[in-house]
Amino acid sequence: MDTEIKRNSNVVYNCHYHVVWVPKYRRKVLLNPIDVRLKELIIETIQKWKQECVEVEVMPDHVHLLVGCDPQFGIHKLIRLIKGFTSHQLRQEFPDLKKKLPSLWNNSYYVGTTGGVTLEVVKRYVESQKGK
Repeated sequence: MDTEIKRNSNVVYNCHYHVVWVPKYRRKVLLNPIDVRLKELIIETIQKWKQECVEVEVMPDHVHLLVGCDPQFGIHKLIRLIKGFTSHQLRQEFPDLKKKLPSLWNNSYYVGTTGGVTLEVVKRYVESQKGK
């Protein structure tokens, strides 16, 4: 995990976010092998846009993501890209998803910064979600 200060041409930053989103109607459709593929796609998207994936856990009815994001890129843009790409790919690779849901993701999501507690505390929380 990289928690050092980062830079771009205009900003010096260290921004990490805890993001949670759910499938439409909170349906429990993120089961094996969909959950494994979703995790791969999330990591791939974050890396493609040169952001930092700290931790990701896929539950049957929601996703937890701990991510570092350049404030000029914007967490809202990153989540929009992740949800759009993963919905498109998963619905192509798993046609049953199209039958079960009109669209894969609910439009909304939760996002919180990790500034109130240490990044390690939030990381342990996200990791512990898989066992529940």
